[in-house]
Amino acid sequence: MNFEDFQLDSCFLSNVRALGYVAPTPIQEQAIPSVKEGRDVMGLAQTGTGKTAAFLLPILDRLKAEPRKGPKPRCLVIAPTRELAEQI
Repeated sequence: MNFEDFQLDSCFLSNVRALGYVAPTPIQEQAIPSVKEGRDVMGLAQTGTGKTAAFLLPILDRLKAEPRKGPKPRCLVIAPTRELAEQI
């Protein structure tokens, strides 16, 4: 499997490639399709396995594809620590 299989926007795919990523990690393989469908996902994986990209790539893809409907927030990401929130 590769990132193209997720049918993400070409802008995101080119940035993923530019960062040197070719194949998704197991957590990304499992989470990205579900998040793209708008489903809730709870995942557990080691540090450095790409959990942030596993949820942010499909969320950003959906946000870019769907027109904004008023001034309401379209996404909320909650992190357990300030340090993690800064990384995200």
